[in-house]
Amino acid sequence: MSALFRSDITAIGDYRAELGETPVWCQRTQSLLWVDILAQRVLRYWPDTGQTEIHELPAVTSAVLLTEKRNQFLLVSVDGIYLYDYEQKSRQKLCDYPGAEGTRPNEAAVAPDGSLWFGTLDIKEEKDNGEWFRYEAGAKKPEMMLDGVGCTNTLVWHEGKVWFADSKKKRFFSANARRINPLKISCFSSGDKIPDGSALTQNGWLITACWGSKCLLRQQINQGELLKLDTQPVPVTQPSCCTFGGPDMTELFITSARKNLDAPHALEGALLHVETTAVGAPQNLFKLEKP
Repeated sequence: MSALFRSDITAIGDYRAELGETPVWCQRTQSLLWVDILAQRVLRYWPDTGQTEIHELPAVTSAVLLTEKRNQFLLVSVDGIYLYDYEQKSRQKLCDYPGAEGTRPNEAAVAPDGSLWFGTLDIKEEKDNGEWFRYEAGAKKPEMMLDGVGCTNTLVWHEGKVWFADSKKKRFFSANARRINPLKISCFSSGDKIPDGSALTQNGWLITACWGSKCLLRQQINQGELLKLDTQPVPVTQPSCCTFGGPDMTELFITSARKNLDAPHALEGALLHVETTAVGAPQNLFKLEKP
């Protein structure tokens, strides 16, 4: 059907998110977790039963991420970073939210070394006051690595580098995999596309949801370069992020948003699913104790 898709794209369930984001596949439980940022919810889809569980949260939360412990997840929230006991629905605060006043967290992922990386953005999406942070277990507060960002998005590691994006500036960047050094960053244009969240394949394809463009952008990371391969259409206006999952990591799950759409059609905000020709890179696990 395409270089990437080998099935039709279908919607999972009836849930439609205002702002679905940061899907992660839990290999241990064979389930998918993601958040609806504006509705303050964590969602969890179980393919074996076809059921989706919904947990309400007390604060705006941009990501739910895996840790070393089963059913213990990280929540990146506007009131702090938390360890979330999924079965008890309880939060244990690890540190305060470090972003500037008038911002909220956005993109987040766990690095290969087990640390948490996350970005912030202006709630009104007007100022370039977003920042990238790194946090590891036991630290008193997150470390700010880069400021002056418009809209933090995309966060993957490949070839010893971290790859990230600024949606507002329509740019991808790469930097050292352990710390972002503002003086040593490579920059790549995304053309007319607005890059949102991305997934990575084992062979270095970067698959990026393009906000407002009804498509995914497929690029090749190769020896420090980012090369455009093609785009793949999706049946939603605002795809927001994607991740690989399934027993063999060949299924792609795509989140989307109804936010700011005047006349959203039935699929806007849906979690989408498609079989692919690629094998996704596995999720990293947050280390609960400092190495």
